Amino acid sequence: MFDVREAVCRAVEAARDEIVELTAELVRIPTVNPPGEHYADCARFLGRRFAAMGLEVEYHAAEGRPEHTEARPRLNVIGARRGSGGGPTVHLNGHFDVAPAGGGWSVEPFGGLARDGRVWGRGACDMKGGLAAAVFAIEALRRAGVTLAGTVEVSGTVDEESGGQAGVAWLAEQGRLAKGRVDYAIIPEPLNVDRICTGHRGVWWFEVEARGRIAHGSMPYLGVSAIDHIGAVLEAVRTELQPELAKRTTRMPVVPAGSGRATLNVNAVAGGQAGQAVQTPCVADRALAIFDRRYLVEEKYDDVRAEVVALLERVKARVPGFEAELRDRMLVHPTETPAGSPLVSALQRGIREVLGREAAIVASPGSYDQKHFDRIGGVPHCVAYGPGVLELAHQPDEWVAIDDLVASAKVIALATLELAGAR
Repeated sequence: MFDVREAVCRAVEAARDEIVELTAELVRIPTVNPPGEHYADCARFLGRRFAAMGLEVEYHAAEGRPEHTEARPRLNVIGARRGSGGGPTVHLNGHFDVAPAGGGWSVEPFGGLARDGRVWGRGACDMKGGLAAAVFAIEALRRAGVTLAGTVEVSGTVDEESGGQAGVAWLAEQGRLAKGRVDYAIIPEPLNVDRICTGHRGVWWFEVEARGRIAHGSMPYLGVSAIDHIGAVLEAVRTELQPELAKRTTRMPVVPAGSGRATLNVNAVAGGQAGQAVQTPCVADRALAIFDRRYLVEEKYDDVRAEVVALLERVKARVPGFEAELRDRMLVHPTETPAGSPLVSALQRGIREVLGREAAIVASPGSYDQKHFDRIGGVPHCVAYGPGVLELAHQPDEWVAIDDLVASAKVIALATLELAGAR
């Protein structure tokens, strides 16, 4: 087995330039989400690469999802190499949508520049570099002449940045990325090349809409300002709820350390005539705040929601005329890879062999598509492992180190070899 593992690592090293070029080519496809641009272009590009590597190619359009339109189709792609039989299926999944570039760049965001030992551009780190590493992990097994008992698959999926509902979630609902079709899943998100991520906190997005009474702006005392009322909610969140949440910590090894607590972020605030170029003098009768609550595996969702309901009741008791509605936007429960998972052990051995040090076991500060493999697909043996510095995600001048691309491809290939079983 050692000779086989050595041959696989040599095959990855020999493909270094190809891994860099695939990463750069993917960065040059501006798959920006929102709104979901160039998804079909990227899926077809990957499909052609999969076919050239001898993989069976499947395209899966997210039929029935509201995001899937003729103008912006939600097209996912899977490449598979069937095993000789008797082994499990190992699936490598990467999303190819990226956050908007924003400003502050010193390089072209979608240029795919390779310089100074790095590939630069939006998505290089999160997570087109990881997807390229996964593709060549599978290709290295073929080039090393390895015959596997189990099946190996790699997918490029959409919309992870906005929740993954038309990507991994849809594929899990259809039974394609689900128990019976997939046994182990590796998602090469950028959690650093020597860390294995075994889960994430829960996420509850909600909104509070305050309602007032419109009146002329020169006589505001005749109206009720919804902006004042949403301000009272924000002040209560800042002075009452956020200090309480900061006291709560989790046993999960969440990184960075500051995210090992329960948190609540105010994601957006709008009211009155916000966004309108021409204004009329009016007391705002509507104001909205959107919140992002990250809750711990030790917390129960029902309690998390009840805490916000109680806060709104306290605000109502002290603010005359207060009226507001609480609405849910998204719910993701915490998820954890089972203790003692063979998937984690295989990656630990790969990291030890390739990097010469022990892997750190971490949990993610934000959610990713593990939630869908686990809770919809019934595939609990899922982790995130891949190249890239977590803190660079969504930043200007995003980059991924070429050495990390190659190292992670080796680790993923070795873990896949071990799990799928060489014949």
